[in-house]
Amino acid sequence: MRTLRTPLSEDLVRSLRLGETVYLYGPVVTGRDEMHIRALKLSGEGSPVPSGIEGSVLYHCGPIMRQNGDGSWSVVAAGPTTSARMNKLEPEMIRRFRIRAIIGKGGMSKDVAEAMREVGCVYLAATGGAAVSLADGLGACKGAEWLDLGMPEAMWRFEADRLGPLIVAMDSEGGSLYERVAESLVRDRRGLPARPLSGRRGRPGR
Repeated sequence: MRTLRTPLSEDLVRSLRLGETVYLYGPVVTGRDEMHIRALKLSGEGSPVPSGIEGSVLYHCGPIMRQNGDGSWSVVAAGPTTSARMNKLEPEMIRRFRIRAIIGKGGMSKDVAEAMREVGCVYLAATGGAAVSLADGLGACKGAEWLDLGMPEAMWRFEADRLGPLIVAMDSEGGSLYERVAESLVRDRRGLPARPLSGRRGRPGR
């Protein structure tokens, strides 16, 4: 287990290995499809984007937030979104903003893995169904950007306080626990005896 403080340096990210368990302290931002689209559009136009994106830990999450009487926000639940939704957007996002870590569930594509290898970025798998405990780990909300996108799609800023456990499921060398599992299943399947044909109706040869 490793305890890490964000922002993460490239050297630190490249030292992380598949299967390691990490906990995070420090700045974390959330972002799903619409946040990615807007950030990339503004950057492509030469317009400013929120400072928290560059070099960030980006959590694929649409948190449920509660606004307090003083106008501040508190996170109620923060389960991970299925990251494959961002497969087409993430390679450019990683390269343009030098994202250092992505948190989500389910893993991402080989194109994303290649961008992670180039830049020095890792994919940290969060536990699905643990939305309340992950919300506790996100800690204090430090504000939001692009609330016009709606609560789940806005970019939220947090000061994480032992966010985790998170598993290094894709590393900066192109390794992926998801691919290892898939390859293992293929090998196991090849070793199984062929299933006999049974229960077929009709006469032979028809």
